[in-house]
Amino acid sequence: MAVQKNRKTPSKRGMRRAHDGLTKVTLSTDPVSGELHRRHHVTADGYYRGRKVIPRLKNRLFLPIGWSSPF
Repeated sequence: MAVQKNRKTPSKRGMRRAHDGLTKVTLSTDPVSGELHRRHHVTADGYYRGRKVIPRLKNRLFLPIGWSSPF
């Protein structure tokens, strides 16, 4: 098992942790539906930048690949 020879300084520790910070999720409002969504992502209604890109299918259950529907 590796054991360090000398203690790391706070500066070295800070440099190692420099890329560990998290950023807040940026939200946008869709101009058509007024719904909040993540930037550069489609809204739950299927709109992206004011255009309908995914048709909404009624009574349709979307499941991950490999799952079977209970209906």
